[in-house]
Amino acid sequence: MRDFGLVVIGAHTGQYLTEIISEYKNKNILLVEPVPYNYHVLEKEYSNKENFFICKNAIIDNTSKQNFFYVKKESIKKLGKHWATGIGSFDINHILSHKGKRFNITDEDIEEIVIDFITFKDLTERYSIKSIDKLQLDVEGAEYKILNSIDFNKVKINQIFFESKHFDGTFLEGKKLEETKKMLEINGYTLEKVDNENILAKKIISD
Repeated sequence: MRDFGLVVIGAHTGQYLTEIISEYKNKNILLVEPVPYNYHVLEKEYSNKENFFICKNAIIDNTSKQNFFYVKKESIKKLGKHWATGIGSFDINHILSHKGKRFNITDEDIEEIVIDFITFKDLTERYSIKSIDKLQLDVEGAEYKILNSIDFNKVKINQIFFESKHFDGTFLEGKKLEETKKMLEINGYTLEKVDNENILAKKIISD
């Protein structure tokens, strides 16, 4: 069994993770990213490092093959928003809901593939994870299903940093977010709203 310093579900290309990766560079790090062109960047950058593990599955609350949608690589320049590379989802409407005056995305800009979805439990078993210092999630609304599927008695997690803005639908926070916050508090975490989009849960250390 392994102790991990950092596990990131929704790692993108890693470009927004350089600071935190540097912080944990001497510990085991797992980067999970199902968008193919992002995964290839991660693989090229980190696969030669012994303490880095790269996973291309999508994480959800059941093990299955499902449709997965993401913005076509060739559409990124046309759409003019680099963050578009990071909005892969099992729900095509989640991606289309980002449409606005400055982001004119259509069905033609979206790639659909079938991939293996696995659970958080599957992930911990595959990589023999015993503990995680920091778990980070940016999974376009799938945070609710992932967090509520974790058995906190099976894996020790000190900190959980997660995006909250899509919990109850695209750009919606509501009942599901409140339910998850209560669940985390019951499991011994204190919650801190980092900004308008993210929450940090820290495990209370007993004396």
